[in-house]
Amino acid sequence: MEKLRNDWITDGLVDFEYKKYILLAYLKHVKENFDYSRLYPFMSELVFHYQNLMQVRANKTLLYENFPQTISKADFSKLRLNYKKIIEDDQVMAEIEQILEYAIPKMKATIEDGKELYEFVESNLEFNPVGVEPLYNKEGYLFLAKDKDAEIKIFQYQVTVFENSSETYRGVSTEYKTTEIRSISNTYEQIKVRLARKNKSLPNPATFLVFSKLSFPLSETLLPIAKRMLVKSIG
Repeated sequence: MEKLRNDWITDGLVDFEYKKYILLAYLKHVKENFDYSRLYPFMSELVFHYQNLMQVRANKTLLYENFPQTISKADFSKLRLNYKKIIEDDQVMAEIEQILEYAIPKMKATIEDGKELYEFVESNLEFNPVGVEPLYNKEGYLFLAKDKDAEIKIFQYQVTVFENSSETYRGVSTEYKTTEIRSISNTYEQIKVRLARKNKSLPNPATFLVFSKLSFPLSETLLPIAKRMLVKSIG
């Protein structure tokens, strides 16, 4: 099972053995991707489901902030009303509580596996500015390079700030621009200069290099972790 529905606990038949089968199939799929060093979107989805399970166990309710932005408040209200009717049935609630007690530690253990993989990947990455870092670093370029690979994947980045009811978050949006070949005559600094000449809106761009000592999947692992390292670095 590649995806777990947002309302997987209450969707369809509320039966412990059935939900256990669904959960184990999903976690098996996640672990298989972890085995191939593919972290995202599996890790973020896992955390979402785990947080929502914890909220359900603590307050017997669903937390809107935990749901992806693709669900509207109107749709969520309908889902919450349906869920409220379900938990008012004592027999069904007993099944849900059994599902929660089984699912929460299983998900937590899988999240720990993801954290170990994340830490392993991060320990094999080097993060450095290319040239002198300008005062304005909220947008610029991100270079991704792998050991023994002359290719440099170049992304333009922009830091975004968004808020929910209680916290402010920083994120990074990226756009793939081009691939360069690193050589003695085509250094990181020279590539940065050419990018500045080409893009007049960024005449002195903040530019950062993430160098990977090992080979990791680009879109599922290397780029997401590089973006997180970037956010940490520029504050």
